[in-house]
Amino acid sequence: MDYREAREQLKPRLRDYVESITGKSKGGMYICPICGSGTGEKHTGAFSIDSKDPTRWHCFKCGEGGDIFDLIGKVEHMDEPRAQLERACDIFRMSLDGRGKVAQNQDKNERYTDMNIHTDTRTHTDKDYISYYKECQKHLRETGYYTLRGIAEEVTSRLMLGYDSHFTRNTGGKVWKAIIIPTSKYTYVARNTDPEAGDGERYRKVGKATPLNYKALQNATKPIYIVEGEIDALSIMTVGGEAIGLGSADNVNLFLREYITNKPKPVQPLVIALDNDETGRKWADTLAEGLDKEGVQYFRYDPCNGHKDANEALLADKEAFTLAVEYAEHLEEEALEAEREEYYKTSAGSHLQEFINGIAESVNTPAQPTGFTNLDKELDGGLYEGLYIIGAITSLGKTTLALQIADQIATSGRDVLIISLEMARTELMSKSISRLTLLDVMNDPAGDIKNAKTNRGITAGVRYEHYSQTERDLIQRAITAYGDFAGHIFIYEGIGDIGVDQIREKVRKHKAITGQSPVLLVDYLQIMAPYDVRATDKQNTDRAVRELKRISRDFKIPVIGISSFNRTSYKEEVDLDAFKESGAIEYGSDVLIGLQLKGAGTSGFNSTDAKRRDPREIELVILKNRNGKTGGRIAYNYYPLFNYFKEV
Repeated sequence: MDYREAREQLKPRLRDYVESITGKSKGGMYICPICGSGTGEKHTGAFSIDSKDPTRWHCFKCGEGGDIFDLIGKVEHMDEPRAQLERACDIFRMSLDGRGKVAQNQDKNERYTDMNIHTDTRTHTDKDYISYYKECQKHLRETGYYTLRGIAEEVTSRLMLGYDSHFTRNTGGKVWKAIIIPTSKYTYVARNTDPEAGDGERYRKVGKATPLNYKALQNATKPIYIVEGEIDALSIMTVGGEAIGLGSADNVNLFLREYITNKPKPVQPLVIALDNDETGRKWADTLAEGLDKEGVQYFRYDPCNGHKDANEALLADKEAFTLAVEYAEHLEEEALEAEREEYYKTSAGSHLQEFINGIAESVNTPAQPTGFTNLDKELDGGLYEGLYIIGAITSLGKTTLALQIADQIATSGRDVLIISLEMARTELMSKSISRLTLLDVMNDPAGDIKNAKTNRGITAGVRYEHYSQTERDLIQRAITAYGDFAGHIFIYEGIGDIGVDQIREKVRKHKAITGQSPVLLVDYLQIMAPYDVRATDKQNTDRAVRELKRISRDFKIPVIGISSFNRTSYKEEVDLDAFKESGAIEYGSDVLIGLQLKGAGTSGFNSTDAKRRDPREIELVILKNRNGKTGGRIAYNYYPLFNYFKEV
């Protein structure tokens, strides 16, 4: 009998077998179980399953290939086809019948085989311990240890736990009555059940140290507790949780090395729950630091209700421990809610009362359409997804113009996220309120521009006793008007400590919490935190521009960046050369806008006279527009004292 039909029945199980003996490398391909290609942090796998014929595999590194039986032969050193077939039947809990077919075994005692045992991603050539595990599992009822520890029978079966009453491996010739806890096909832990055993006679690791249930990183459906001992992990599983047992606190670095080498992406959040003692807390800090570096989401939470470890908590009060373990499923939701509450504290609206209180206490702290009709026409209706750069020499109001655009966008109901790397939140708020006092008197036929207030006139509380009731009412109306849209303005202050990575995270967080994609304003590019302190200013600015462009693209939002110029002359006409300090500004931006004094670059232009005018006459020039026309000029009257631009 050639068992051809049996072989055809088993060939489609190739992927199951591959995933039981190896893992994936950082590149997404499998680590070759034959040559080991793909192990190590810098190596990608070369072993793959044919997408067109999933019964075939191939390794591009060692050149081997074939079907499931060829792979079993290579991995387990079997040359005979019949031996390969029988081994495949054993792996998948099947047997050959008299007709040349395979049938599923019905023996429940054979249910748990090497397909259910976690295997790490390292290549092994040693014989596995599957047969030993099966034998130990048969003797499970000879010990009451698991019952004494409160471990559920379902868990002992699921993890193929067993008992060896004549364990002698690495025991110095002594015979242990040991429980056997498999941690992989090639490694296990033996625990001496003798209560009189000395400290050095209680625990043995066979094979290379491997965390218990490490594969939970990839297949868990609940948050994964990281605990010290295997018994602690089993205790959490007993009450319905999911856990990885490190073996001891000292194995934290082992866990981190394994994680860094293979870079699995946990399907569930990790919950650090090491023992409640000084050693446990120390290693929990180390684990948290390592996970932070890898960007892994985790929580620190103690389900033990004051007990030293999970097993002690289980034995003390199973019902309370069960509820505490289940609570991990709400940690992510609670963290997001807490993050949401904290985030809304960054809106200007939440700081409005603080701002008013600051005035009363005489605190003088320095501080989609754009809303400009002509500018919107030049930009084909307003701002789109893309990077907009506004540049000007000092004192031409580039920040003021950008802030006014931000306020006008917020008035329409859209959120604006402002990264202010130079001005304080209170200064930006006072600039907006100052502008609103001017608009108030301009729109009132009986209004007097002398009553409009500068930044200092608003924030210097000592001046209020000299203000008339008309002036005080004007300020109050301006604050009320600001409050109507301030809830859409979110301001982050920086002192050179905010870089592109932090900005990206703030945009992500804003969208996750509010559900809105904000317009992003960065003031200004040249003082963002450098990505590399050893790089030149130009290199750091180039990197910042490229990353802001990516943020615009990834989140599909308009990003407005403010840039200084690389020259100081008021007389020259603004052009692209002014941005040459960073080539990325010119080439990476979608729209480049320059501000200049009206008449700059023309014969007879006098910059001193131009600056003395009140209001100043400013021209906005579209120097680059990737998706529209360039060269457009828009005239503005700029009231610097009151932070206001008015289109002429």
